[in-house]
Amino acid sequence: MLINPDRLFPAEPSTRKIARELYQHVRTSPIISPHGHTQAAWFAKNEPFPDPARLFVQPDHYIHRMLYSQGVSFEDLEIGQPELKDARKVWRIFASHYYLFRGTPTRMWLDFAFEELFGLEQRLSAETADLYFDTISERLLAPEFLPRALYERFNLEVLATTDSPLDSLAEHKAIRKSNWKARILPTFRPDPVVDPEFTGFAENVAELGENAGEDISTWAGYLNALRGTRVRFRELGCTATDHGHPTARTANLPTAEAAELFRRVIAGNADAQQQEFFRAQMLTEMARMSLEDGLVMQIHPGSARNHNRKLYERYGRDVGADIPMPTDYVDALRPLLDQFGNERDLRIILFTLDESAYSRELAPLAGHYPCLRLGPPWWFHDSPEGMMRFREHATGTAGFYNTVGFNDDTRAFLSIPARHDMARRMDCAFLAKLVAEHRLEEDEALEVAQDLAYRLVKNAYRL
Repeated sequence: MLINPDRLFPAEPSTRKIARELYQHVRTSPIISPHGHTQAAWFAKNEPFPDPARLFVQPDHYIHRMLYSQGVSFEDLEIGQPELKDARKVWRIFASHYYLFRGTPTRMWLDFAFEELFGLEQRLSAETADLYFDTISERLLAPEFLPRALYERFNLEVLATTDSPLDSLAEHKAIRKSNWKARILPTFRPDPVVDPEFTGFAENVAELGENAGEDISTWAGYLNALRGTRVRFRELGCTATDHGHPTARTANLPTAEAAELFRRVIAGNADAQQQEFFRAQMLTEMARMSLEDGLVMQIHPGSARNHNRKLYERYGRDVGADIPMPTDYVDALRPLLDQFGNERDLRIILFTLDESAYSRELAPLAGHYPCLRLGPPWWFHDSPEGMMRFREHATGTAGFYNTVGFNDDTRAFLSIPARHDMARRMDCAFLAKLVAEHRLEEDEALEVAQDLAYRLVKNAYRL
C-alpha cells in the first residue's frame, strides 16, 4: 500500500476520528478545478496519453526542479523535446531519484495516482521502474484512460485552462462542437499583451489588434482590443481572468497620462520603472473591465520568474526556476481599491507566495473590502503544512467565507484528484481541531467542510 486511509489526519485519536467523519462527507464531492494549466487539446482530440514519462515527468515543474537541484540534466530528461527519443530511459532516471521526493506533497500526489489509478502498490524505485513503466503504458491504451474518460472518472464538474489572449481557442471550440457535456472553460491570461517585459510584447500587441479588428496604435484602440478579446473568451464559457504580474502594484492614471505611458511602452522607450507602472495601470484597467463584464479577476504576484537565466535562454519559460519573493499588498493595491474596492459586483481573488502577508495584509484586506477574496495556498505552499498555516493565519480575520476553497493550479492532469483530496483532508483536519477544542459545533464543521470542498469555489468563480 502506497497511501494510508488516515493520511494527513491528526495523530491524536479522538480528533482524528472527527476529521475522518468530516472527510467522509466531502470525499466524493464533485471537483471544481477553476485554475490550472492542463491542455484543452487533450479533450478535443481525446487521444491516449503517449507514455508515463510524457504524462508524469515532462509537464511537471515540481519534478523538474527537484531533479535538477540534484544534478540531473534537462538533456537527460529530454525537457523541451516534442517527442521523446527514449521515454523508458527518462522514466528510469525519474524512478531512480524518486527518493528525493520523500516528505514532499509531490510524493503524495504521485503515490495517489500510482495506486488509485493504476493499482500499483510497490514503491517506485530503480528496481520497480520497468514494472511501473510497462503497467502504466499498457493501461493508458485502454478506453477508460482516455482524457475524457478520466475527466468523468475524476468526478470533475468544471475544469478551467489558462489561455493567451492570442490563442484562437480552437480546441475549446472543438470540444463544444463535439457535444460532449463536460465543462472545459478557458481563462483569460493577458500577460503577453499587458507586460512590456514579456518576450515579443510589441508584436503580441499588434497581433491582438489585428485579431480584434482594432487600431492598437492608440490607447483607446488597445483597450477596445482587450475588451473584444474578453468577449471572445466569454462566448466559450470563460468566467475568470488571471494576472501573473511580478508585483501587486496598481495605478490609476488620468486618461492622457495612461495614453502617453502606453505610447512609450509600445515604442520600446520605457525604462524598468515605467514598465512596472504600465503593468500597475493595466491591473486597474482589468478591474474596470471585470466590473463591466463580470469576469472574476485573479492576481498571482510574487514570483521572480525564470530566475535561472541560462535555463530560460535554452528551454524557455516554466521549467521550475521561479522563486518566491516578498510582496506588498496594502500600499500596492490602494489605487485600485480606492477606485473599485467597495464594488460588490466586482470579484478579485488575491494569491501570494509570501506567507508572511497572510495575517498581516491579505486576511485583513479580504476581511474588509467587498470586492476581495483570498485565494488558497499556491504553488510553493500547496503542501499539507502550507495549507494548515494558511487556515491558522487567515481564518481569525477573514473567516472561511472570504476565502475561495481550493484550486490545483496544475499542468499534470492526473494529479488533480490527489491535490483536491489533500486539500479536503487538511481542511477536515483543521476543522476537527476546532471541534475538539469546542470552538465549533460538529454540524457547523460539516457545513464548512462542504463549503470549502465545493460551494465556495463555485460561488467565487461564478460557475
